[in-house]
Amino acid sequence: MTLNYGLIGCGMMGREHIRNIALLEDVEISVVFEPDLEMRALAAQTLPQAVMVDSLETLLAHDPLDCLVIVSPNHCHMPQLIEIAAQRALPILCEKPLFTNPADLALAQSFAQSYPSQVWVAMEYRYMPPVAALIAHAQEITGGIKMLTIREHRFPFLPKVGDWNRFNINSGGTLVEKCCHFFDLMRFILGSDPVGIMASAGQEVNHLDETYNGQVPDIWDCGYVIVDFANGARAMLELSMFAEGSEYQEEIHAVGPKGKIACNVPGPARFWPEHMAEPPVPHIILSPRSPMNPTRIDTPVPTALLAAGDHNGSTFYQHQRFQAAVLRGLSAEVGLQDGIWAVRMGQAAQKSALEKRVIEL
Repeated sequence: MTLNYGLIGCGMMGREHIRNIALLEDVEISVVFEPDLEMRALAAQTLPQAVMVDSLETLLAHDPLDCLVIVSPNHCHMPQLIEIAAQRALPILCEKPLFTNPADLALAQSFAQSYPSQVWVAMEYRYMPPVAALIAHAQEITGGIKMLTIREHRFPFLPKVGDWNRFNINSGGTLVEKCCHFFDLMRFILGSDPVGIMASAGQEVNHLDETYNGQVPDIWDCGYVIVDFANGARAMLELSMFAEGSEYQEEIHAVGPKGKIACNVPGPARFWPEHMAEPPVPHIILSPRSPMNPTRIDTPVPTALLAAGDHNGSTFYQHQRFQAAVLRGLSAEVGLQDGIWAVRMGQAAQKSALEKRVIEL
């Protein structure tokens, strides 16, 4: 059976979804809604078989159509989900974050309770091979995680259509837009919900000399977040978006009474400089306490997957699982409540940094 996709949004991340869907078998992107004319033209070149439409309403009326992928700007996600629910409730893979305005929490919860089909929230970092390997071995190596640290040292925000990601009102803020991935990982790895969050963050280096329609970007570029969890575990996030000289973009460390497990994830292969040697290989390191014996296990990613996107192969693995879930009528592995929690944590961290206090959840 060929699974027919409708695609909403064809910007930079939308094109990554297109490339990864193309690597699956028995799938076709049949219809596309992209209001930006330049992005639509690029999509039409890549997808000559797809029908290009002028509205979400027209896309939802298209036939054949079996599922949807939402890759629009952040602030569009919740309104589009509501419109889809009212017209044609299909299985959806929705890019993160699920919503951006704290006032929309009740709306998101109501949608989650009433939507009759699956919505998979695109927290693809779970599917990066080194992260997946860390998750698989964490309990055995640590004996139960007590401390979890996630560090992302990376490049600044890239240009997006209409420069929407330069402003908190569109993106939800850096600790929502960028870091909801990491808050989702914290909950997933620790198997617990957060009870308190404190953060220190701000805009220190990036975008300070930029203006868009007379407005200076207010998006943050660095910060620390500490999270207490209901099961007693603690987690910390360290973010720097002016550290693209780093060998590894993401580093995760989980520690428990028996030992420690870590993973190191390189940034996008296309950004690795030509004057350097081959890009570093993603890997995990197992470090039991006794007997001490640190062991590195490489988790290489197929070249075709690295070429298809900037997320260490995870976008493909996510789509592979989404396809299987749709065809078999399974629930989403990353569901609406996961997406809601990730946004709530990001918004609490933003609030903590602004108000300089602990936010209880």
